Amino acid sequence: MNLTSIPALQDNYIWTLNDDEGRCLIVDPGEATPVLHTLEKNQWQPVAILLTHHHHDHVGGVAELLARYPALEVYGPEETRSKGAKTIVSEGDTVSVLGCNFTIYATPGHTLGHISYFSFPYLFCGDTLFSGGCGRLFEGTAKQMFDSFQKLNQLPEETLVCCAHEYTLSNLTFALAIYPQEVEIARYYREIKELRAKNGISLPTKLALERKINVFLRTQDIELQKQIGLETTPQHEWQVFAALREKKDAF
Repeated sequence: MNLTSIPALQDNYIWTLNDDEGRCLIVDPGEATPVLHTLEKNQWQPVAILLTHHHHDHVGGVAELLARYPALEVYGPEETRSKGAKTIVSEGDTVSVLGCNFTIYATPGHTLGHISYFSFPYLFCGDTLFSGGCGRLFEGTAKQMFDSFQKLNQLPEETLVCCAHEYTLSNLTFALAIYPQEVEIARYYREIKELRAKNGISLPTKLALERKINVFLRTQDIELQKQIGLETTPQHEWQVFAALREKKDAF
């Protein structure tokens, strides 16, 4: 399988996976035009769309793509039924596309019905886990997002995190403010700053790297807990996560 990111809107990425026969699946098409251009350029035949949640910048292109390719299967959570989803999927379901069996994980927080798709090594996690950060809490709670993070953090370290926005540099800027002496975060910040200066793409990222540079995956760190004044037990780590999210919102 070949993974491709299609830049869209202001800072979105629409992901595609294609096989050697030119068939492909499309993840979270926020707009149709760049997808149609990529399909035509590569002479790909789309077979399915995977939707993670209902926000317009993830579903805005579905109707136009279905108008062009009416046989497309569209998978998504219940909240995307009115956005074009034909087959509703939820926690524990399996979606089989192009020989890949995607396990569905419920990952609420950003929205209440947000889901993620995983077929090793690919994780399509929408606006849940970002490189160096996490999604905003528009509908769900910090506890829900924390639990979603713990769920995704159980995946193999070689997992390719294919999130939906180019937020890496801003997330690393926040991480450096939290961990100013952290060598790995500082190194990666410099690398991504140089990459973005050349308009390079910072995604996908690997889960192994995220465990080092993503502060939202490090809520168990005593140093972090002390810094934000919330030394706590494992049962209450989500409160550290909540405090981090509030700091990021105000950053």
